[in-house]
Amino acid sequence: MIFRPLKYEKYADKICQKLTGFQSNFRKNYDTDNYENWFYNQSSETLRLYSDDKEIYFKYIPVGTFSMNTNSWMWAWANEDSVEPRKFRTLKIKEFGEKKNYQKLTNSHFDGDKYTGWELTSIAFDIIGGIGTYRVISDHLEKYFLLTEQITKEEVEKIESELIECSVHGKIRKAFICQHLNTEQKTGFEEAFETYRGMELDEEDDFQAWCSECEKERLKTDGWNDESMEFAKIKLVCERCYFEIKESN
Repeated sequence: MIFRPLKYEKYADKICQKLTGFQSNFRKNYDTDNYENWFYNQSSETLRLYSDDKEIYFKYIPVGTFSMNTNSWMWAWANEDSVEPRKFRTLKIKEFGEKKNYQKLTNSHFDGDKYTGWELTSIAFDIIGGIGTYRVISDHLEKYFLLTEQITKEEVEKIESELIECSVHGKIRKAFICQHLNTEQKTGFEEAFETYRGMELDEEDDFQAWCSECEKERLKTDGWNDESMEFAKIKLVCERCYFEIKESN
């Protein structure tokens, strides 16, 4: 199929205009222009805007980054250095781009200009949704967010208190696996419920998985009991370790 840049440009212009109107109301409603500082936490995917006398918190989905050194864009789903679980939500944009044959939405990295970040964030907002968008600039890097909800400081503290420190991946959400699961050998992979990278969890849920042998023990005893739990010896890992093990199995 032939790439049609004019078709994409017409689409992008329309979506950018749509966000401009929406964003104006968002900025007014949340007074986002009147905070002097920002801080974002990749592990909890929270953004804090603050001044001496006030602060506000949001949950976010990372869209991507634009390097002012190389004038290049990278989608969040392609950023291997990011520990943000919800970056994989942006794969929905890639899927849309594949259907429409829009290369800017399917290529992980490409050259751009000062308008690229907002253009692609506008498209991300139209496809994924949210309550608004935000950009932070650090050194040479622009980082773009979809803001999904306002949350309280107490809610942020609760999210951060439930993260664990992984020696490989840093501070990230926790998961539980049996002692037999690893990335070196295939042992089967049974889950408490079907999971995918970046999924939202209910407050009482955790990522939980065990091997085929543990599943046999669990079925023998009609569920988990002291005997099957002793066989499994459940251990704590981080979310990224969990999905690396899942994919290798």
